Amino acid sequence: MEISYKDFKVGKCEGQKVVDGETMPLVLQPPEPNKSDTESLISALKQNKDWFEQMLIKNSAVLLRGFDVKNAEDFNDIIEAFGWDDIRYIGPAPRTQVYKRIWTANEGPLSEFIYYHHEMVLIKESPKKVVLFCEIPPPEGGQTPFVPSFRVTERMLEEFPEAVEEVEAKGLKYTFTALSKDDTSSMRGRGWEDAFGTSDKAEAERRAKAIGMDMEWLPNGGVKTILGPRSLTKVFDGRKGRRMWFNTVVGMHGKESSSAMLADGTEIPENFVKRCGQIIEEESIQFKWEKGDVLFLDNMALLHGRRPSLPPRKVLVATCK
Repeated sequence: MEISYKDFKVGKCEGQKVVDGETMPLVLQPPEPNKSDTESLISALKQNKDWFEQMLIKNSAVLLRGFDVKNAEDFNDIIEAFGWDDIRYIGPAPRTQVYKRIWTANEGPLSEFIYYHHEMVLIKESPKKVVLFCEIPPPEGGQTPFVPSFRVTERMLEEFPEAVEEVEAKGLKYTFTALSKDDTSSMRGRGWEDAFGTSDKAEAERRAKAIGMDMEWLPNGGVKTILGPRSLTKVFDGRKGRRMWFNTVVGMHGKESSSAMLADGTEIPENFVKRCGQIIEEESIQFKWEKGDVLFLDNMALLHGRRPSLPPRKVLVATCK
């Protein structure tokens, strides 16, 4: 029997999971074949804004599938239908503005795996919502897997109860090294001039300080950024009191251009980091793109990544408060 919510029909997709009673992602399709046009979709979203946001918080991921969303202009209209404030991306991924609030997703090589992360997890104000649109699905690979963050915390507490609480008590410190100019041959190749919107070092330092970041200038014109202390987990309003794994320890620990350690400078045990990475992968939901898909992620509740893929692949993004 078909289930309808408001002005949508509820569907299914490959990789969909039920986690703690919640369907991830909740798939919303046109209620009738003749209601798949963008105008009908935007009208339905405007009429059901509050309900839609409740569904996003409840299910952590909502997928609009089967609608005739063609390009960045259509995608931007969908974003603006909600009235959510924009939040500028700050981070290492090379990105290009496409149209108004719409940007390319990470422009790093498609052959690389972008590790699971909460968007802008280390910045004082992270986006509450990350919205992705698939203009060109890849012929192979290129999924955007996501992970219920609270499940990582639950399982790490089961296996490393004392270590989790020790790291939480001490806090975390991260470092990241960036060049001055963008390097699109790397998924973390965004230069500091682009990241901070200035080539003036003093102004870059001021802007970094405003978001809780210290800087050390390097002889090659690059910069080492230092962030900390940061928490290991966080609890956000409206999400059942769940303790989210709101950090990027696995993604930054022991890498060529980044590090993660305890705030006092001591190392995080290797087995703690390794097992955490395994748990994150085990809990992942493998989402496969179709042309025209629009995927809404609750950034407070989900980590997300990108599987390696064959070209072409074109996924656009908007980040919202």
